[in-house]
Amino acid sequence: MAFGKSKPEAPVAQVAWEGVREFTLGTVERPATRKRNRIGWGAKAIRVPQGSKDDRVFAPCAYVGTAGLALFRDPEATQVLCSVDQRGGHEFVVQDAGGATVGTIIRIPSSRPLLRPNWRIEQPGQVDVIGRTEWLSGDAKQLAEKAAGRLFTGVLDALTGFGAEGGDQPTKERVLEWRAGDDVVMLSEATKSVTIKAEWLDRRLAFAYTLVAE
Repeated sequence: MAFGKSKPEAPVAQVAWEGVREFTLGTVERPATRKRNRIGWGAKAIRVPQGSKDDRVFAPCAYVGTAGLALFRDPEATQVLCSVDQRGGHEFVVQDAGGATVGTIIRIPSSRPLLRPNWRIEQPGQVDVIGRTEWLSGDAKQLAEKAAGRLFTGVLDALTGFGAEGGDQPTKERVLEWRAGDDVVMLSEATKSVTIKAEWLDRRLAFAYTLVAE
């Protein structure tokens, strides 16, 4: 019996972008799992995790253009979903296909040279959303609880030899907690994983953040 090459898998079907709650930016369409020993690649896109752990796929919902900061509804990049117009060094205006402003993403440099920037999302009709390192976000009580938890983790790391610097665990991407007032609107781990908590947040602003931050 002759064994031929296995047939290539069909591309993962595109999903609607409006109601996305979790996504990543990338080209991995089918990650390697216990049931799948090789990675399946696709176009660079905003991708939504679907399926069980062993059958996981990342379905595209918006495709990244090859020039400039723009997302498209189709892989041929003929139907604009949104584009980003950088104004100055720190302001990024997100526009829809007709050129109307969806909102603005602002990079807020730290006053301390060694600290990374914070971010702000301005969406018309909504409270501004501030993205800060998770340990620095929240009210006084929440900050105290996080500080205590971080101190405990630091002691544990010292005792076990594990941790982000020189230990056996890989360095973790920066995690931002995005808040409007006291409400958590979004969580992001670099561009690797973004989770939207507030239904009112325009997804195009969250998508555009990953383009800008990449």
